[in-house]
Amino acid sequence: MTKDYYGTKRITAWPEDRDGKPGYAVKYADGYISWSPADVFEAAYQPVTGMSFGHALQALKEGHRVARAGWNGKGMWVALTPGSSFAAACAKPGHAAFHRACEMEDQHQSVNLLPHLDMRAADGSMVIGWLASQTDMLADDWQIVEG
Repeated sequence: MTKDYYGTKRITAWPEDRDGKPGYAVKYADGYISWSPADVFEAAYQPVTGMSFGHALQALKEGHRVARAGWNGKGMWVALTPGSSFAAACAKPGHAAFHRACEMEDQHQSVNLLPHLDMRAADGSMVIGWLASQTDMLADDWQIVEG
């Protein structure tokens, strides 16, 4: 029984013709190398310097920081912050999540902070719980930011 699949993964590739047909040699994370015809490869992969928002989300899930090439500010990026759990007691004042935890009736309850996206702004400040705009979601200029 055949099934259709959709997925993304980070690979390394380089142009390589085979039997007179244009294509790409593809190296996977485990070191395996294969070959793909150019049209098939180009329909499935985007360079890490020109990704769709969907590919950027996948990169975030894999632990990378991402940014738009079109953003004006230097040093801006978005990162996935994993979820965490902490006691509702007011142990760490100053953070909104902790402040809200202080308002809970049962101070013995634990608070589950869900995974979310945070952004480093151009001035170095952090936007906790960043939301992508329509323009950001439809852009194809997302790139992985290392470091």
